[in-house]
Amino acid sequence: MLKLRLSRGGTKKRPVYKVVVADSRFARDGRFIEKVGFFNPLLPKEKKERVGLEAERIKYWLGQGAKPTTRVARILGENELIPMPANGNNPNKAVPKKERNKKEEDGKEAPKAEAAPAEAPKEEAPKAEAAPAEAPKEEAPKAEAAPAEAPKEEAPAEEKK
Repeated sequence: MLKLRLSRGGTKKRPVYKVVVADSRFARDGRFIEKVGFFNPLLPKEKKERVGLEAERIKYWLGQGAKPTTRVARILGENELIPMPANGNNPNKAVPKKERNKKEEDGKEAPKAEAAPAEAPKEEAPKAEAAPAEAPKEEAPKAEAAPAEAPKEEAPAEEKK
């Protein structure tokens, strides 16, 4: 499968990327079919030297079935070569790992706390079953006064069974 992706170059702590068309099976910095642009993440976003793309060649390769990676899709979207992709949703990205772990532990405790009330209705269910045995005596006056209320009372009893 053909991919439009970034190939890393530059030196340690000073990356510069080439936008290349490559087979997805090849190594990231390995063999590629064609270089179609560059990306320098160290420059500010306002500078035009940050990104350079060959629009015609990119459109050609997209027409041939090449799929851009998420980062390249964002770059192409910013340069209006393809529709802007939807932003990924990672609400925990800016949260430090220690705090993430605390939230996950809190999240795990919450289902345990929810499980306890789920058990409580099971204990109450026999009491609710005993109440309907007495209910026919009481339901007769209620049925005459408000017939809509009686089915509402019976429906939760059926769901509990």
